[in-house]
Amino acid sequence: MKNELIQRTKQFALDCWQFCFKVPKSREYNAFVNQLIRSSSSVGANYRASQRAKSTADFINKLKIVEEEADESVYWLEIFEEILPTHSKEVLKLQKEGKELLAITVASINTAKRNQNRK
Repeated sequence: MKNELIQRTKQFALDCWQFCFKVPKSREYNAFVNQLIRSSSSVGANYRASQRAKSTADFINKLKIVEEEADESVYWLEIFEEILPTHSKEVLKLQKEGKELLAITVASINTAKRNQNRK
């Protein structure tokens, strides 16, 4: 599952980038594009970093960053859903993946916290 999530979070960043490439170029759109690219790529980078955590606390902290960045990505995708209805099918697919990654991350955090409390 670990390698699957590493690949899946990386693919999420790539898919968001592909979507952003199709967004019209303007000062207004570019601000949102930059935010989505930053947050979506941070999901994968921080998940990958979590796999090299030095302790359970470090692991949980890194996953909390993943949680925040995944949630932020979903937020920017919701904005794009409103301002680019012509791309709604692609945006909804990305939102679904972002929400799934968010749910997996939250479940992992909760499991790690339970295991930490048992020690």
